[in-house]
Amino acid sequence: MSNFKQDVIDRSPLRNTTDVIRDIALLAPEMRAKVNAVIADAATAGHRLIVLETYRSEARQAELFRSGATELEHVGVHGYGLACDLAFLGPDGKVNWSADYSVLGNIARGHGLVWGGDWGEPAVHHTFHDDDHLQWCAVKDQPRLFDGSWYPAPGYDALARP
Repeated sequence: MSNFKQDVIDRSPLRNTTDVIRDIALLAPEMRAKVNAVIADAATAGHRLIVLETYRSEARQAELFRSGATELEHVGVHGYGLACDLAFLGPDGKVNWSADYSVLGNIARGHGLVWGGDWGEPAVHHTFHDDDHLQWCAVKDQPRLFDGSWYPAPGYDALARP
């Protein structure tokens, strides 16, 4: 069974880059559509969003870990074309880290995406927050994604409860 990671990412010349990748073409088609919808809905509500990062290689993740920029030693969902980091832009055109990122979470949930502010479980207290992060993979499905036994099919609902 082929999937976007195997068909596109694994064949991309960028698969081992340490550069920041902002290209939404390296998001799985359904994830790409969801991200575009989030950006459009945010714009309708008067918010400007910018893509900070889509695909992330294991090499880039290792650099981020060594520098202390992340607690995660190995790349997660970003390495599969299923995650995107978005940020609000302020009136000056610069990233506004003090914006209310729960707004991003609310918009993302409306498109079936897991938000890194609550990891798809708003009622649960989380010690790790990644408020600019969206992903089209439930946390419970990540082990299967990482071991290569599963990849989301069109219509997959990352927010579905068992």
